[in-house]
Amino acid sequence: MEKRTLKLQELSEILEEILPSKGVSDYCPNGLQVEGKGQVSAVATAVSANLETIEKAIEKGVDALIVHHGLFWKQDKQEITGSLKKKIERLLFHQISLFAYHLPLDSHRVIGNNWRAASDLGWQELEPFGFFNGVAVGVKGRIKATKRSDVQNQLQTYYCQQAHCALGGKKEIETLALISGGAYKSLAEAAKEGIDCFITGNFDEPVWHQAFEEKINFFLKKKCAFF
Repeated sequence: MEKRTLKLQELSEILEEILPSKGVSDYCPNGLQVEGKGQVSAVATAVSANLETIEKAIEKGVDALIVHHGLFWKQDKQEITGSLKKKIERLLFHQISLFAYHLPLDSHRVIGNNWRAASDLGWQELEPFGFFNGVAVGVKGRIKATKRSDVQNQLQTYYCQQAHCALGGKKEIETLALISGGAYKSLAEAAKEGIDCFITGNFDEPVWHQAFEEKINFFLKKKCAFF
């Protein structure tokens, strides 16, 4: 297959068309975060721009790295020190451009983290769920009445890891909501809407008890050091 080369600006425009970020109030800057070489012929994707990922991109000769979690967050200090300095150094030295898309990727109804998973898992009647800064980043849907243990097994198979569960709701699940990442506070929204099962990526200890108090099933699709 012939290798195609794009100008960095062309790649940036393509990504903005797929994952529009203008007007989105996010916790981080979306789009190009670190500028590398002007021509791009090799692109890689990853969840986070950690040092291990950047070193792997260097090893593979990547020109541009596209991630969900970039290097800069609004609540962070402004100093470029420590590991942040090291990551920026490595990117600039090897002229690797870094693109990051946070809420635009969460909310995308075709390639987004949430809608894609719900579709793959066979959910029906999909609707937006879970608003952050005015953007509905999650998804809710329906399945035929299914035992909680079977839903757990489906999640573990799909995500290839153990799903921890706070089984505070119905023994059979028909309605579900999903927000990837750290959205455990949206459990209250799911309970208010009468959803049988809420799924996210992490949690704080009180929400575990809240699941039983609000009589909703809470599935954590990511391993957690708390256990």
